Amino acid sequence: MTHIDFQTDPSRYRHWRLAFDGPIATLFMDVDPAGGMFEGYELKLNSYDLGVDIELADAVQRLRFEHPEVRCVVLRSGKANVFCAGANIRMLGQASHATKVNFCKFTNETRCAIEDAAAAGGQHYLAAIAGTCAGGGYELAMTTEHIMLIDDRRSAVALPEMPLLAVLPGTGGLTRLTDKRGVRRDLADVFCSLEEGVRGQRAVAWRLVDEVVPPSRWEAAVLARAQALAATSDRPADARGIALPPLDRRFAEGGITYPHLRVTLDRAGRRATLTIAGPGELPRDLAGIHAAGAAFWPLALARALDDAILHLRVNEPTLGILVLRTEGGAARVLAADALLEAHAQDWLVRETRLFLRRVFKRLDMTARSLITLIEPGSCFAGTLAELVFAADRAVMFADAAGPHLHLGRLNFGAYAMANGLTRLQTRFVGEPASVALAEGAIGRALTAEEAAELGLITAFHDSVDWDGELRMLFEERASFSADALTAMEANLRFAGPETMETRIFGRLTAWQNWVFQRPNATGEAGALRRYGSGVRPEYDPARV
Repeated sequence: MTHIDFQTDPSRYRHWRLAFDGPIATLFMDVDPAGGMFEGYELKLNSYDLGVDIELADAVQRLRFEHPEVRCVVLRSGKANVFCAGANIRMLGQASHATKVNFCKFTNETRCAIEDAAAAGGQHYLAAIAGTCAGGGYELAMTTEHIMLIDDRRSAVALPEMPLLAVLPGTGGLTRLTDKRGVRRDLADVFCSLEEGVRGQRAVAWRLVDEVVPPSRWEAAVLARAQALAATSDRPADARGIALPPLDRRFAEGGITYPHLRVTLDRAGRRATLTIAGPGELPRDLAGIHAAGAAFWPLALARALDDAILHLRVNEPTLGILVLRTEGGAARVLAADALLEAHAQDWLVRETRLFLRRVFKRLDMTARSLITLIEPGSCFAGTLAELVFAADRAVMFADAAGPHLHLGRLNFGAYAMANGLTRLQTRFVGEPASVALAEGAIGRALTAEEAAELGLITAFHDSVDWDGELRMLFEERASFSADALTAMEANLRFAGPETMETRIFGRLTAWQNWVFQRPNATGEAGALRRYGSGVRPEYDPARV
């Protein structure tokens, strides 16, 4: 299997270009047709695959950390007469089910990061569409706050998957169409059935775009709109960004090592163990945080953990259990949290907290069983305690000398899940008193018995039972159906209210990737296989 690396930088981009003009940046999509991640297809008409999305994710991240002065990002095409044709059809036609699932999931996590940049980070996005904008291209445009369409009688927006491909715009397209854009259901039904899409004033009337502009005023109008969006941002005009250098990571047969994270692979046991090291020396003040830059422990940890999660998702599909461990001093973790709290209004600290929130969300969305072990020498405190509450099961060693679990203020609001609730609120849905009791334990070193009493862990064992209980837990988990586990975990992790984000990922899993396995789409006579051949696909008309 090809090893997929999610690390890149602008010097290696093949598909995107960045340009800067004070508070406004322009992100040009200019896909290299010969730059596909796999063989067997060309990325024509600004169509994309996972490699294109990896570069986009990197660009979005660098804009947030390396360019605090940027208040508005204009997303546009670097090619004439096409904005983006969406996901590459031939890539989808030949990809395995797992490849499609991970591609679609990462694509949407990146799009959610764009929306988060605007909603929480003050870096607004504007889509300037000139040319065909179809399928995933329009889904990408919908992640922005404002969509402009040139009124040249050729440019149009479309979600043509239904008539063309026997699939559907399930990577957020249908959900954003109704939940975000407010498109009427019957009009959305018509729109999704039109191969040619919608253009001009009808696109505005249906709320598919926010404005159409004649060619004579196009460039001036895009600039004026970008300036207006930039004026609403609170990002500092004179701040200096921090560099995001390549990760210091080392691959070996038995795992991966980063400065603050060690990943150990047990293929026989079908599990990977992620051991996080707590912080060493910490900055004393805000100036020290900026001087440390990407080496600041919370940010360095977030980058390493994010990379490890993505690596395990796509390169180690049979390791179905992720064991989460920590080692170090709880006091130092809480000291790092104190810095994140004290300087929450600073742009870099804000971005660091938001990045941690996105990484924890990525963990939530990962199709693996999450088992957290709180052992002697652990430092599950504050931010790292989120890994206890994110787990499907959390098991704690019971001894009078420790370990201990430490709650912090950041556990009660900083790291909301996709459902808009904290992990503790999600854990105690319908039990606000239990959340209040947990909050009252901030500042205490909780023993296993106390943590269990508060409902913060699943089980605890003493030294006599510890090894045997864990062995049975891991062996039992590895013996279950991987498909059934994924379905169970995805249902249980997101209690509470639905949001646009949970609906996107829930529908992505339940609908699109089911459709992608059906013969009407991917069979030998299916639409994805016969696309472009001139031969009509053959559909089984039975509804299931």
